[in-house]
Amino acid sequence: MPRPMKWRKVCCLPESNRFGPLDSPADAENFINMTVDEYETIRLIDLEGLTQEACADQMNISRTTVQGIYNEARKKVAQSLVNGKVLLIVGGEYQLCDGSGKACGGGRCRRHRCGRDIMDNEQRGE
Repeated sequence: MPRPMKWRKVCCLPESNRFGPLDSPADAENFINMTVDEYETIRLIDLEGLTQEACADQMNISRTTVQGIYNEARKKVAQSLVNGKVLLIVGGEYQLCDGSGKACGGGRCRRHRCGRDIMDNEQRGE
């Protein structure tokens, strides 16, 4: 029996979940899907400057899992840029942060830093 999936902790959903060329046709061939947890690794490692180990600690998963997620995310960003495809950030196996984690007070958690409660927005359908 396989090991149960460990949910990846994500601070908040991206404000925009669609990126790419403005003139791209809206058909399935021109989209690349990135999961929310892949987005979170890009945010933490490339934008916040965390190491893979620190990113893994904040997301509550192993470093090797972060490494695999990060490599896939980088590949998808490159495909979008090089091939002129729309990057769509949706889905994944994640759980939104409740703001009480050890990293949340350290400034790395977007929810804490921005003072926004994304969960309230989701419940209102925004």
